[in-house]
Order: sequence, then C-alpha cells, then structure tokens
Amino acid sequence: MKTTRLFLIGAMALTLGACAEDEPEAVATQVQDAIDFRPAMGSRATEITNANLSSIYVTALGETSENDLFANLQFTKGSDGFFESSPEYFWPGDDSELTFYAYAPSQDEIGADVTINETSKKMENFSVAEDISQQVDFITAKATGKKSENETSGVELDFAHQLAQIELRAKTDNTAYTYKVIGMRIGRPEFVGTFDFETMKWTLDDWHDTVVYESSCDTITLSSTPVSIMGASGNAMLLPQTFTEWSPKNDPDNVAREVYLSVLINITSADGMRVYPFPTDTKKDDNGNQRTYAWASIPLSGTWEAGKHYIYTLDFTNGAGYVDPDDPTPGQPVLGGSIKFTVDVDNWVQPDTIDVPMTTK
Repeated sequence: MKTTRLFLIGAMALTLGACAEDEPEAVATQVQDAIDFRPAMGSRATEITNANLSSIYVTALGETSENDLFANLQFTKGSDGFFESSPEYFWPGDDSELTFYAYAPSQDEIGADVTINETSKKMENFSVAEDISQQVDFITAKATGKKSENETSGVELDFAHQLAQIELRAKTDNTAYTYKVIGMRIGRPEFVGTFDFETMKWTLDDWHDTVVYESSCDTITLSSTPVSIMGASGNAMLLPQTFTEWSPKNDPDNVAREVYLSVLINITSADGMRVYPFPTDTKKDDNGNQRTYAWASIPLSGTWEAGKHYIYTLDFTNGAGYVDPDDPTPGQPVLGGSIKFTVDVDNWVQPDTIDVPMTTK
C-alpha cells in the first residue's frame, strides 16, 4: 500500500501547496493519503515567520470524542523542508470530518497550560514575560477537513499572530536642546490572560495585574529621523487589550495603574548646560553618583489588537512629557512651556528744553 506521511511543507511563501512523499510497501492494493496541510502566515507581527518556524503543535478532534485522532502532536521541520510527525496519522476511512487546532511555540516555551478537547479549548495561566527579550510570539490556526475533500489538496492552516507587537521610536526637530536616550519603558499594561482557541479571543485576568516593561539601548542622540529605542531586547509582544492613560495631574504616583510610555533621557541645552535631570536633582544612580539620565513619560490610551504591530514615535520637538510615576517627584512637566517674553516699549518722554550758550570764557 502506498502511504503518505503526515507533514507540513516548509513555508517559503505566504500560501503553499500540499506535497507528498511516497513510501512503497510489500503489499499494495490501494492508495491512502495521509493528512497534510498548506500553512499560511499572517504578515503583521514578524517574530515568528515562514522562514524561522521549525515546529508546530496540532490537535485533531473528531465529530465525537471517540473519533479524536491526536492531541498536541509536534510537527518538526526536517532537512528536506517538510514538517513530519512521529507517529504518523492518516485520514479516517469513513470520511468523517476532523477539526484541527494548531499553535506555536510549545506550551513549555509559552509557559502556559494548553487544553484542547470537546469541553475546553483554552490556553490558561499565560503570563507575558517581564523581560522583553524573553517574550515569545504566539500563533494559532484552526481548520476542518475530511478525506473526500482534502486527501489530495491538503488542509490550509492560516496562522494568525495572537499578541500585539509594540515598538517605541523617538525623534526631535528641536535644535535648541540635545536629547540622548539610553532606555525605554512601557508602563502598566495587563499581562495575564486566557486564550480561547475556538473564538480566537483573549480574556484578561480578573485581578487586572499590570507590569512595567523596561529595556536599555546604546546611547542614541535624537534627530529629526525617528529611530527605534527598543535596544537589543527587540520589540515587545504584549496582550491585546484596551487601556486608559495615566493622569500626571490627578494621579502622579499612578495608583490607578494606568498606561504610559517612558524614555530614559538626558537633555542639555545647545551650549551643554544640563536641563534634565533637573539641575536641582540630587538622586543618585546605582553607583552612588549624581544621575545624568532620568525618565520622561507620556500618558497613553487606546487599544492593542492581536496581530498588529504598533509603532509609537515619541516626538520631543515641542516638549519632553512628565516626570515618571516611579520618580521621587512624579507628574511634573519635564519642560515648561516655551520661553516667551512680553515686550512693552515706553513712549518717549517729552524732553526738558535746555539752552546751552555758545559763549567763551
């Protein structure tokens, strides 16, 4: 019997065709093709791509629990570019329909509990890593198929990114100051949630836990060209959510745990005089020296949707935000309004008339 292994094609483009690898056996009376997939990738977030995807995990559920075929089965890309499973599985001969749920990376890498069966199709206890460099992209796909419809053509798995990718950039057109940046913060988004593989939706935890994400970068002197300030950690991969902005005036310490963006910055005047940290600042750095950088923050509100790459360009041309909520003097403007003068020129006073005789003495 000629059989075909269950595999996924190595993805070199956004949509791929099915392929088969034949293995002849000693007795061959009919042909039976194994289940194969045509994977496709969404194009917004880019941490997991067609090029770097090496393994996926698939569950195949039947029309009843007795017909379930496999759960969380790993498919690994081989040197030939195919994704193969061990053991191999084939289409049910009765032409019953299978529903496939696929995801990557593994639940161990994600750090959560994945359960996909008739009663629960969820990833629970998911927590975004506090270290941005340790955050993982998370992709999923869902599809149905049966022998009569998909034995030859394969089943298309259309993977979607289920987190939001966040990137901070900075710029300035203001030549009166020199702005140097060495780090950034994304302050107080929620980070714990449950994902539903059926609805492809997130439910955030009831406690509304929040965290401050922080990373450093090599010293960047800002110019009119926006530049990423994410550093070696790369872009953040965060939970989709709707959030409310921090209020520097009414809640400078951010007791309400609302969202803001922050930049670790040094601001000097064009002639080198220190502007921020403030000249009166006495806070020390980790080495006990007068600090030369301080956090400048801006409130942020909005919604992050799954699969979208958000680029925030922080423009220091006309201001520098507020002192960070975690600073000893939070909430006050880093720079006041632009320096302006009111000018009033008095009218000429009517002069005294003085006679000066031209007589000689």
